[in-house]
Amino acid sequence: MDDKRRLILDQALALVDERGLAAMSMRAVAERVGLTSMALYPYVGGKDALLDGLVDLLHLELGTSVGDDLADIGWRERLRALGRAVRSLAHAHPSAFPLLLNRSAAGASASWLTAALRGILHDAGVPVSEIPRLARMICAFLLGYTTGEVTGGLPRVPPPGANPDAAQPWADAADAASPGADAAGPDPHAADPDLHAADPDLHAAGPDPDAAEPGPEAVSLAEDAAAREAEFDADLGDLIGLVAHAARHPARERS
Repeated sequence: MDDKRRLILDQALALVDERGLAAMSMRAVAERVGLTSMALYPYVGGKDALLDGLVDLLHLELGTSVGDDLADIGWRERLRALGRAVRSLAHAHPSAFPLLLNRSAAGASASWLTAALRGILHDAGVPVSEIPRLARMICAFLLGYTTGEVTGGLPRVPPPGANPDAAQPWADAADAASPGADAAGPDPHAADPDLHAADPDLHAAGPDPDAAEPGPEAVSLAEDAAAREAEFDADLGDLIGLVAHAARHPARERS
């Protein structure tokens, strides 16, 4: 990738990370790189092409995060590592990540994710005729699940032992701690960061005995995050089992 194009795309991604996708414009990106809007066009084209460039950049970041370390491990571990890398990418860039699902470029057969999935399925022994379908299905799960997770489109996962038909105070507490819940102002009981900055020995001495314990909202959010991660790993296990089954029992040719 051309250095100037990469710089522009990096700044566009940083802008989306900071202010959301709606804030991205040719003018806003141009200001970040010290150019005029018109000067961007030779490198990234118009706004649609710039969005496709972000898709390319996200795929590049995904490939870099996975690296070449997976070449010598089994296909099961590679698939699990790839799935976790996709989820990590979603959490690193929650505003930009849905582009992988929504832009047409994300579905291109040449995308890095699709190519990686096809390589894994090939090494698993899946018949060549079934690889494209399975790759599309796994890609749809990885992108769909993680997009729903970072955009709030998935229902919350109940903690272990919770009755799904009962009231859900765990969900209400987590919602109360979501962004926007603190609109009334800062917590008057929160620690003063300037206090520790002025007296580092106070911080080194240990926790403040008068500090409040983590509230149910924070605990609920932590439990929800742990439950979501466990569910995602379980789903990856199901996909691994499905791939293994496809490798052992090729679909019979339909008449």
